[in-house]
Amino acid sequence: MTLWMVRGGKWGEHERVALERGLACIGFEYMPDLSPASTRELMFDLVRKSNPETSENGAYNFTGQLFAFAHRMKTGDMVAMPLKNRSQVAIGRVTGPYSYRTDLGEIHHVRPVEWIRTDILRTAFSQDLLYSLGSAMTVCRIKRNNAEARFKDILEGKPDNGTVSYNAAKGDHGNAETDKETEPLADVERFARDQILGYLEKHFKGHDLARLVDAVLCAEGYVTHFSEPGPDGGVDILAGLGTLGFDGPKLCVQVKSSKSPADVRILRELQGTMTTFKADQGLLVSWGGFNNPVMKEARQSFFSVRLWDADNLVEAILRNYERLPEDLKSELPLKRIWALVPEESDMT
Repeated sequence: MTLWMVRGGKWGEHERVALERGLACIGFEYMPDLSPASTRELMFDLVRKSNPETSENGAYNFTGQLFAFAHRMKTGDMVAMPLKNRSQVAIGRVTGPYSYRTDLGEIHHVRPVEWIRTDILRTAFSQDLLYSLGSAMTVCRIKRNNAEARFKDILEGKPDNGTVSYNAAKGDHGNAETDKETEPLADVERFARDQILGYLEKHFKGHDLARLVDAVLCAEGYVTHFSEPGPDGGVDILAGLGTLGFDGPKLCVQVKSSKSPADVRILRELQGTMTTFKADQGLLVSWGGFNNPVMKEARQSFFSVRLWDADNLVEAILRNYERLPEDLKSELPLKRIWALVPEESDMT
């Protein structure tokens, strides 16, 4: 069994189709059917012909990814898809060969996949595996540090006790073979966010997570009423704008620190609480994210309810960090840095 990382689009635009249709999907919309390119040499020629403006290094990079997706990936292999807009990872198994399709809009290159879990928290993975999942490429093999066996353990609910190897710590991302065609590029921003997620999970458990959300809302300009530990009547935070918090929008906020995805029951409870408190809008914060039924039902309440998973909370923290109280910033020490963004043509 081989383990592959396959992204669902640069912005996560293919993830919904992938999960709902049971597929692994990649971009490269300009590429024709990859099936005839049965060798690396033929694939390289196809890449150069289809996109002649690609640099030689970019063409080798694309060749490695496309050849792996179309020909090296086998039935029974494991696929991991880091979800771009959720702090979760989907894991499944390849169930058939590559095919070129014309019935999925801009999506053409697919492999059938049985998705086994679609809601595994990124914090379930040790840092070296997260570094592998953080490759900026669309397709790569995750191999080193016994990755295949560790992913199987995580699927079974076992903890990942792996540690960063000496090579990984020096920049070996634990991804595919490090030849010219598959040498990985790291997503530095994702790597930093995973570190923040791990720190938050360790230091802001239970009611402290609600306290952090309350501080973020205050930094956003809300006047809040924060429920102390104990029965909260279905609401952790009440928030409003204006000097006394009387102005709208008036919010009911529920915070769930569990690692398990929130279900529709929790969403409906928040909606009931909003009616009780005559709130205009609701915010449901779930560290463990949300299962698919919640995501679908929440679309019907787009103008009244927002969902935040762990990644959304980190975004809100970074957006408001300078306005957070000094004592909270000492609990969560962060520093802004600048990093060079790799050329997009070299990492698609």
